[in-house]
Amino acid sequence: MVMFLVRQLGHRAVVVPLQCRILPSATYGNSSRFDSGTEQNDQSGLQLDIPVDRLKISYSRSSGPGGQHVNKVNSKAEVRFHVQTAEWIPEQVRSELLMRYKTRVNKAGELVVTSEVSRSQHRNLSECLQKIRHMISEASYTPPEPSEEDLALRAQRLDKSNRERVKQKTILSRLKQSRRVDFD
Repeated sequence: MVMFLVRQLGHRAVVVPLQCRILPSATYGNSSRFDSGTEQNDQSGLQLDIPVDRLKISYSRSSGPGGQHVNKVNSKAEVRFHVQTAEWIPEQVRSELLMRYKTRVNKAGELVVTSEVSRSQHRNLSECLQKIRHMISEASYTPPEPSEEDLALRAQRLDKSNRERVKQKTILSRLKQSRRVDFD
């Protein structure tokens, strides 16, 4: 289902298409929660639904090429949200987000994501939302537990590398011993 987000920009209303599904929300009452519909974390089963009403979306002038048009249109999208109060993200994922992306978090505790890759507000906003989905999925990833075979193979490799290290150490020690000159 295609949803539209209407933003007031000066005297004009800007319609932004969002490729998402509306999910029923018991947490926010009558508000809707939006889901990308494509991504899902395999390990934890975390569904990446982003409530757009909890995000602060702003537009500004974009830098780069574009001729006279770039000076007239606010095409750079900036999306921010307060990480600690985002109930739609699990607690451990929030703490991982703060650790991984501490350079993108401002002093107020907001995660700031910008995009100016396109000359279109719509594409830049969808790029920002995609970046947020990607950040959340990376922060929620947990590596799989190693199997017994993997653990045994690691132990074998560690033993072999230790034996090789000790062997090289004794060879070097003997070489240095043979270089010594005895003056007695």
